[in-house]
Amino acid sequence: MEIHNDKDRQALLQKLMNSLSPEDEKQLQAILQDKDAQKKMLSTPQAQELMKKLFGR
Repeated sequence: MEIHNDKDRQALLQKLMNSLSPEDEKQLQAILQDKDAQKKMLSTPQAQELMKKLFGR
């Protein structure tokens, strides 16, 4: 899937969320509610590379 705009990003996010197991979705929701956990996760090299691909930065 090519990502060209916010609509494409939202579609990809929804597709990814739908593919998570209930346990993975629970863990993701916990991270999304914890600012420190978000910062830790987003500072990983893997997350940085993914953000470059998704947002072109």
